Amino acid sequence: MSATSQPEEKVFDSPTHWVARHIGDYVRTDGKKGHRWNGADTLLLTTRGRTSGKLRRTALIYGRDTDRYIVVASRGGASHHPSWYLNLVEHPEVTIQVGPETFAARARTANAKEKPGLWRLMSSIWPDYDRYQAKTERDIPVVIIERR
Repeated sequence: MSATSQPEEKVFDSPTHWVARHIGDYVRTDGKKGHRWNGADTLLLTTRGRTSGKLRRTALIYGRDTDRYIVVASRGGASHHPSWYLNLVEHPEVTIQVGPETFAARARTANAKEKPGLWRLMSSIWPDYDRYQAKTERDIPVVIIERR
């Protein structure tokens, strides 16, 4: 199953109120409001729910590595991975919106060789990632998203 939706398929936004509001602004304005958030660029990631099969959308800070989009599954340093990450591990075909553009993509976890450089990139964009990693025992994944 892919995160690419059929026209009639409902997309469920994050249940976290402020994230849902951010997504609503982003979608309504084609990214004019919401692409830039607290000094960082954000994208909207839509995944297929690993148990529900429903489309799930969240907003994430991203970086660029050539033509690839990079996101971090930090969940603020919580002890477990965010749902969106678990979803894309199960169903790597995703949809992202970057500003006004929405497109199909494939997501994967950076391997051990790729991760250090991508982590440096992302922590230069959002320095709190280093603090999040320090407060949890889990290895926070870095995700590479490539246009299909």
